[in-house]
Amino acid sequence: MPPSTTDDRAVGAPGVSPLGGTVRAVVVVAAGSGTRLAQGRPKAFVEVAGRSILERSLEAVFASSVPTHVVVVVPAALVDEATVLVRGVAGVAADHVSVVVGGDSRQTSVAAGLAAVATGVRTVLVHDCARPFTPTSQFDLVAETVEATGHGVVPGLPVTDTIKKVSAGGAGRVVGTVDRSELVAVQTPQGFPRAELDAAYASAAVVGAATALEAEAADDVAPVVEFTDDAALFAAAGHEVVVVPGDPAAFKITTSWDLRRAETLVAERAGGSSVAGGSSVADGVRAAADRLRTGLGVDVHAFDADEPLHLGLLHFPGEAGLAGHSDGDAVAHAVVDALLSAAGLGDIGSVFGTSDPRFAGASGEVFLTAALERLTHAGFDVVNVAVQVIGNRPRIGARRLEMEARLIEVVGAPVSVSATTTDGLGFTGRGEGVTAIATALVSVVEPRERTAPPRGTSTAGTGDQRDQPDQSDQPDQTDTTETDRSA
Repeated sequence: MPPSTTDDRAVGAPGVSPLGGTVRAVVVVAAGSGTRLAQGRPKAFVEVAGRSILERSLEAVFASSVPTHVVVVVPAALVDEATVLVRGVAGVAADHVSVVVGGDSRQTSVAAGLAAVATGVRTVLVHDCARPFTPTSQFDLVAETVEATGHGVVPGLPVTDTIKKVSAGGAGRVVGTVDRSELVAVQTPQGFPRAELDAAYASAAVVGAATALEAEAADDVAPVVEFTDDAALFAAAGHEVVVVPGDPAAFKITTSWDLRRAETLVAERAGGSSVAGGSSVADGVRAAADRLRTGLGVDVHAFDADEPLHLGLLHFPGEAGLAGHSDGDAVAHAVVDALLSAAGLGDIGSVFGTSDPRFAGASGEVFLTAALERLTHAGFDVVNVAVQVIGNRPRIGARRLEMEARLIEVVGAPVSVSATTTDGLGFTGRGEGVTAIATALVSVVEPRERTAPPRGTSTAGTGDQRDQPDQSDQPDQTDTTETDRSA
């Protein structure tokens, strides 16, 4: 069944619940003591590189595009602290969060979480907080599979180690080798149809209560039936459970070694290669920042009524064009300057010249593509570009998104476009021409890490093809003497 959307009336309006229409819930189990981790407090509240395991676990949940009721189960003594942490992660979606007290076991904690799930929810996922790097895609895959099949769903990874069966009694004698092709290592979240899961937990509670009464009548200690995961409890109630692919990142933090591994992973994601030697995530962030370069580009062109107007790789029919040796695309030229500046590769005049006959009437895409090739070969990737057009005309607003799309297509990175006027001041205010100002952010990339393919011939053939010169004949930087800005 397709997920519903939230009520489109204002949250907080009389009679409107922020969870109205929400059909998914995630119960995050964070009530464990963390004895094996041995950090002096419950595991969920132990920090990994400056943020608690609980906070990191919730980030992926709130990144889902589907509105979800998030129920967090915590120890009674830490409800207030947990509420602050959870609401901090949820931000404006804090009205989708419930924090409840857990029980003496994982099973009773999950039952407490289920009891707090909003009435309209039809799909419930149960997630161990101790898996803080589980990706959002894994939550979505599990939920979607539950909704498509009506079964219980668990994510799992193939078992790669050889598994031996040993004799009982602790002797350790190997009695056989288990066929690992029939085994998977199960992760969370585990997903279920809400009604069936509620019924399965209710049944387990009834069986547990009956067993306790029998033991009391016999003056004996009742054996506690504790399932190792929710899928086992669900299957014991007679329901089918299926497996979907898991993710290696969704490992469980159980020991101090796992915690150290988690810190390394955070540092790597922040841009550092390791946290060895006591370095922190801040070192990783600084390392990432050290690889960034910024550049600024400005291009100015006067109007020429005898030329067509090309701006931001778009044609504006009926508008006076811009004067220049090429097509006068001030936006494209400013972006080229910003990119070359960020990479320390000069500027459009020094790189391409301003009077070479091969560039007469050339499209701005030619210069962009060639500049991007130079960045790639110099070891840079583009992170983003922003450009502002200053002038009375053309009117950019109606075609801004189209211009952004064309620039993104060629640049291969986010590009934002804005426009303004000078309130009648200066040559742009008098309607004599256009100015474009661009900024670019690029990243130094090792050859083995590059994600961007060499640009140029792969994109130069798209879009406007006006008088594009053979890119293999472009002059080297040392071949150019002119640095005039009227390309």
